[in-house]
Amino acid sequence: MPSEKKELYLTFDDGPTPGVTDWVLDMLETFDAKATFFILGKNVEKYPQLAHRAIDSGHVIGNHGYQHLDGWKTPIRTYLRDFLKAQKSIFEYTGKHTRLFRPAYAHITQSKARYVMRSHQIVMMDVISGDFDTSLNGETVAKNVIAEAEPGSIIVFHDSQKANPRLEIALPRILMHFEALGYEFKALPVWEKASPGIGLRDL
Repeated sequence: MPSEKKELYLTFDDGPTPGVTDWVLDMLETFDAKATFFILGKNVEKYPQLAHRAIDSGHVIGNHGYQHLDGWKTPIRTYLRDFLKAQKSIFEYTGKHTRLFRPAYAHITQSKARYVMRSHQIVMMDVISGDFDTSLNGETVAKNVIAEAEPGSIIVFHDSQKANPRLEIALPRILMHFEALGYEFKALPVWEKASPGIGLRDL
């Protein structure tokens, strides 16, 4: 997100997850920070109240697939059906039609992307926190983000049980650090697209 202003875009993948997503929302509220949550269809079906809380708090939600398939390894029909299934679940359980998509592992082929971009903006990242890496600790994750983030950066975290031990240390430090520097934490713009996108008949 090219910007000369002191603003950062925090994003959280893989939720919603009880005990993690709600803690993240509490932490964001403490710092008056907004973020974007790329949610899994299978998780929003289990924990819709967490997705509703994020929306009601002014955060943005995006599609992260239904069951976290690898876009490099999964056959195109299987992958796109998973994408559509997630989109359906997100709408059924939140009432929201998101037009943002982040592929799991940040893996997607050009052929799959062409279909997805008929209806969605694909959102990657320029700062990977590393909170998913069990060989790191929370302090290292915080240092990674502080060293790499710049105005307009899209930073990826994970509101998952796996990432939580590092996230709960790193996120407060990052919020405090950049708040002290005068940064604002913003949700990604809600992308509008006129095209109806793809349907099962296209696959």
